[in-house]
Parts: sequence; structure tokens; C-alpha cells
Amino acid sequence: MATKSSWAHRLLVLPAALWLLVMLVLPLLVVFVFSFGERAPAGGYIPAFSFDNYLNLPARLTAFKNTLILAPLGTFAALLIAYPLAYYLAIKASVKIRTTLLVMIIVPFWTSILIRTYAWIYILGGRGIPQLLDWIGIEGVRLINTPYAVLIGIIYGYLPLMVFPIYVSLEKFDKRLLEASEDLGATPMKTFRDVTLPLSIPGIATGCMLVFILLMGEFLIPALLGGGKVFFVGNALVDLFLQSRNWTYGSAVAAALVIIMLVTVSIYMKLVMRGAGQREDVSLI
Repeated sequence: MATKSSWAHRLLVLPAALWLLVMLVLPLLVVFVFSFGERAPAGGYIPAFSFDNYLNLPARLTAFKNTLILAPLGTFAALLIAYPLAYYLAIKASVKIRTTLLVMIIVPFWTSILIRTYAWIYILGGRGIPQLLDWIGIEGVRLINTPYAVLIGIIYGYLPLMVFPIYVSLEKFDKRLLEASEDLGATPMKTFRDVTLPLSIPGIATGCMLVFILLMGEFLIPALLGGGKVFFVGNALVDLFLQSRNWTYGSAVAAALVIIMLVTVSIYMKLVMRGAGQREDVSLI
């Protein structure tokens, strides 16, 4: 028999559960239903039950390939850049410097990602970095409308989302552990490996998951910095739903992307949890 306390907990959870049901679960169900339908003559959806849309997924193989290569690569590159910055902010920087750098990280979010990406079009275009390289004798370098431009854009756009979870994870752990490790004769590298890095794993896991999931659905940065030559699945979805109005095929592409993301994130979280369990077992020995 449910107690008053359990009913109170259910009532507290009910608004969030309804929100997730209406805003997440129901739209996904609609997408999956549409994915088995047929395209109407003028575009849209005709009820049916066919696997033709899924069998035609290889036609968008390039978009899937670009997404599955550049999204993990961008996530890893953002991690390599974000971790030293977050470490410096949380461990080494004074309060004044820390505040200044945190503000500088936040400031880009005060402007639209569209405006910031357009700025990178100029920086990576013919009158930007390539022209500067020409002046120093390195000729023929092309950056805009290449995978490198897209990679630079996504690192720049999503770097703060990687920095803040790692910073919070590093900032909240007890700094006396570092002093204890040093007093016990551990080298700075060993202290980082055995103390700092394990304690920052939750922040790394959160940052990587945030960036990776958002990158899997990215379409603006590839569209502008890729110049139509570096397509993500997000670009394919925009084309299928808004241009060709092939809602059923677009739904199949979206469903395939969701399944890939669910499998990838599940495996990733399982590995993270297994690593956390192994560290706890070692700490108890």
C-alpha cells in the first residue's frame, strides 16, 4: 500500500514525467510511425506499413559517415582542449583570473551561433588564415568548405559545454588530496593519474555526452562551413523535410540516427560505470 510520502513523491515527479511524455516520447513515436509510411504525391505522409524507407538508408550513407566520424572526433578534440583549461581554472588559477576566464568562456553564448559561425567563414575563407599563410610563403591552403573547417567550427561552438562539467567536477573535490599525495612522495604525473583524473571522470563523461549528442544532430555549422560539401545527418533531415517534403524517408533517417545515438550512448555509459566500479574496488583494497 502506497504511503503518503510515496504519493507525494509521485506528484512531484508527475509534471516532469508529463513534460517528457509530451515533448520527447510522443514526437519520437510519431517519427517512428511516419518512417513506415509512404510519401504522398505532393509530399507528406500516407499511412502504410513498409520497410522501403529503411532499405533506402544507404542513399544517405555519406551523411551518416560524416556525422559518425566528425561528431566523435569533434568531441574528443574538444575534450583535449577543454581539460587543460578546466584544470587550470579549478586548480591553478587565482580567483581573479578564474573569474575573468569564466566570463570569457561564457561571453560567446551572448551572441547567436549563426553570427559566430559567419565570423569563422571569414576567418577560414580566402581573406583570412589562407591569405595570412600566403604572406609567410605557405600557398594553396584551403580551409573553408572542408571537413577541417567543420571540425574547427564544432570545437569552437561546443567547447564551453565541455569545459564547464569538467571544471565543476574538478573544482568541488577536496584539494587536500593533492597535498596528501605529494606528502606521500607521488610525482605530479602520478598524482594526476591516480587522484585528479579519476575524480574528474564524472565531469568528462557528462561533457562528452552533452557534446556528442548535440553534434549528432548538428546542421548549421556543416551547412555554413562545409559549403554543401560536408553533409551531416542533420543537413539531410532539413533537405528531406523542408525541401523535398519526403517526410517518411526523413523519419526513417531520423529514427536510424536516434537508434545509433541510443546504442552509442548506452555503450559509453556502461563503460563509464564499469570504470567507476573498478576504481571503487581498487580504492577499497
